[in-house]
Amino acid sequence: MPPDFPTPAPANHDSWTTLKRFLPYLWPHDNSVLKRRIVVAILLVLAGKATTLLLPFAYKNAVDSMTTATNEAMMVAVALVLAYALGRFTSVVFDNLRNITFERVGQDAIRQLAEDVFHRLHRLSLRFHLSRRTGEITKTIDRGTKSINTMLYFLLFNIAPTIIELVAVAVIFYVNFGLGLVLATALTVVTYISVTRWITEWRTKLRAEMNDLDGRAHSRAVDSLLNYETVKYFSAESREEERYALSTRAYAEAAVKSENSLGLLNIAQALITNLLMGGAMAYTVWGWSQGRLTVGDLVFVNTYLMQLFRPLDMLGFVYRTVRQGLIDMAAMFQLMDSEVEVEDRPGAPALAIRQPTITFDNVVFGYDQDRTILHGLSFHVPVGGHIAIVGPSGAGKSTIARLLFRFYDPWSGRILIDGQDISEVTQASVRAAIGIVPQDSVLFNDTVGYNIAYGRAGATDEDVLAAAQGAAILPFIEKLPQGFDTEVGERGLKLSGGEKQRVAIARTLVKNPPILVLDEATSALDSRTEQDILDTLHRVSENRTSLSIAHRLSTIADADEILVLNEGRMAEKGSHSALLERRGLYADMWNRQQNESGAEAEIAE
Repeated sequence: MPPDFPTPAPANHDSWTTLKRFLPYLWPHDNSVLKRRIVVAILLVLAGKATTLLLPFAYKNAVDSMTTATNEAMMVAVALVLAYALGRFTSVVFDNLRNITFERVGQDAIRQLAEDVFHRLHRLSLRFHLSRRTGEITKTIDRGTKSINTMLYFLLFNIAPTIIELVAVAVIFYVNFGLGLVLATALTVVTYISVTRWITEWRTKLRAEMNDLDGRAHSRAVDSLLNYETVKYFSAESREEERYALSTRAYAEAAVKSENSLGLLNIAQALITNLLMGGAMAYTVWGWSQGRLTVGDLVFVNTYLMQLFRPLDMLGFVYRTVRQGLIDMAAMFQLMDSEVEVEDRPGAPALAIRQPTITFDNVVFGYDQDRTILHGLSFHVPVGGHIAIVGPSGAGKSTIARLLFRFYDPWSGRILIDGQDISEVTQASVRAAIGIVPQDSVLFNDTVGYNIAYGRAGATDEDVLAAAQGAAILPFIEKLPQGFDTEVGERGLKLSGGEKQRVAIARTLVKNPPILVLDEATSALDSRTEQDILDTLHRVSENRTSLSIAHRLSTIADADEILVLNEGRMAEKGSHSALLERRGLYADMWNRQQNESGAEAEIAE
């Protein structure tokens, strides 16, 4: 087995680099409809912001008109108040039309990125998936996709409009009140942003710790539930609960710190904004007392500052959300950047099979550079031949199947199918030519029919029925109340070992490959079920080139040739009878297994 590698720590990401990498998803070069939606959304943002900026003028003039008790002034005030109300309604309409227009753009960007990540994950090597926890990967994708929409909303419809509003308010204050109020507002905003950024940076670290602990708790929960039976076998419920509780308690502590820091941030923000509010309104009152300003100017200043503070009040949340969104997106891009260990060479042709032969030509390979598994292994499987590979544990038997499917490339040497080096053709065509019945037949949590039909895209009901009959599982399926629509459960756990193996055989029959690999397909079954499955496998193997990897030697005694591996080298090869006559490693393994079988039979009696 390949060694486990630690999950790499998230790389230090650059926010601008992450944003630039995401822009093609937001502005797709081949979709003019989405581009037009973005332009319309931006125009609606500007229209909504212009309407919002005009509202205080109507409010101010309405108040000033009310200082004169005449019918004309009253009519003007009413008109301005109605205009103010209409302006507020119009602003809401613009904001929601903007959201409606942009929603398709955001969801399409999220969908495309998620599909690209999923596409990439299926092309990463087996080594990557053996060294990463599935729960952590799914959590990374889930957090990344969920954060994008919120992050985009804040970037485009909160931060950008707030900057526009800041500039506009500065101009309006300068024209109406002079430089002093502009400088005071600017100083307050700079102080506000600096304090918010400083506290939010601290909170971001706490949030990153929370994400790590949340992912760990999620991963442990998924791992434990997937291995439900193993937990029960060893009465380890309390141990699993304690492991999970350790993660949840650590997460709770981090969450408490995060929420407490939020309270501190809110207090600091309120102090800064209210100091400006109080000072600005006091300045306006003083100007009124001097006869330079009107009562409406007090409302004017108050309204503008409240409109300005409304998005600023959310600045900490917005900043943290955007930062966290960038972190989550960077984690997704990091998955996409994971090295693809096995790649097709540019322009590689598909494997063309006329004579399904298999040749290992001086193959050297290991999962780790410090440990070689196969040492110059060579053998040939002729057309229609049935070759078996046996050997002690760790001899490299299962590694042969992985190399044949091109989950890895050998360090040196060649693997040929019909005389074609599989490293020179497409992986998909190689795998399409090979069917496998593994030792542990993992099924999808779906129906029996779905799992059988999975062998080939577009398989018909007739194909599934014929495959089930060929795998001798049709009588069992017909007895089920729901037949082919019966759910098999997580990893097929609702079925027995023999039933799962027959479903796996049927799935391979649907694929109908010219080459068949049996990777210890019966080693986990009882003797009676094993014999039934062997009879089915022998029938399925007829007219195909087959390679059997076996632990129980009795299951491959009728093979055309048996290859005996020892420490990654060819120790012996020949027929069953010839190898027994040599009295070598194979004969020793055979005698041991026969003695063990005899002892088991005596115990059973």
